[in-house]
Amino acid sequence: MIVYGKNVVKELLENKQKIEKAYIYENFNDQNFILALQKQNIRIEYKSKRDLDKLADGNHQGIIVLIPDYQFSQLEDLLENTTANDLIVLLDHLEDPHNLGAIIRTCEAAGVKGIILPKDRSVLVNSTVMKVSAGALSNVKICAVTNLNNTIKKLKENNFWIVGTTMDSDSSYMGFDYNMPTCLVIGNEGFGMSRLVSEACDYIVSIPMNGKINSLNASVAAGIMIYGILEKRRK
Repeated sequence: MIVYGKNVVKELLENKQKIEKAYIYENFNDQNFILALQKQNIRIEYKSKRDLDKLADGNHQGIIVLIPDYQFSQLEDLLENTTANDLIVLLDHLEDPHNLGAIIRTCEAAGVKGIILPKDRSVLVNSTVMKVSAGALSNVKICAVTNLNNTIKKLKENNFWIVGTTMDSDSSYMGFDYNMPTCLVIGNEGFGMSRLVSEACDYIVSIPMNGKINSLNASVAAGIMIYGILEKRRK
């Protein structure tokens, strides 16, 4: 998988993750990156800006690396040693890699235990997600599952309460007690939660909207919800 950008590469190097090859702008002047790559015996190939632009569909900042495809965690990894403070985020068929990358970054900052997403009809980890997550992907467990409803059943068997989000609920997200293992569900950018996932939720809450716009970007909504849960747990 191709990933790019200084923050992403720096995180990969610091965590000593496998980098198969590095493509660097021929006039790249940050010697710290070059020395770090050389120290880990990573092959470097210098290229023109035009060649780099062909490799990366985004702002590569003069450095692109080739890494193995992302390795997803198993659901069992997220269910180990469950405590009342565990928070898992389940993404119901998100499509935008920028949203996924931003959510990963928020989850890492908030100490979320892990993220669950479906294997089909959903954005998965790609170079854009890596870029937007700004290296946070290295520190967050992500599980890709075949069936969300079966996964929700497994979460419930492990004492998780499933809290869905919608713009139509009369229940504010701040009116709920989150002092239990919680799985927060964020729906698709355009359609929200699917019917079956919505029906499987124990509770459905919303973020109060006081302006003329009646919806929020999925990653913004996730950020508000995640930190709202943390705040409620501190009280």
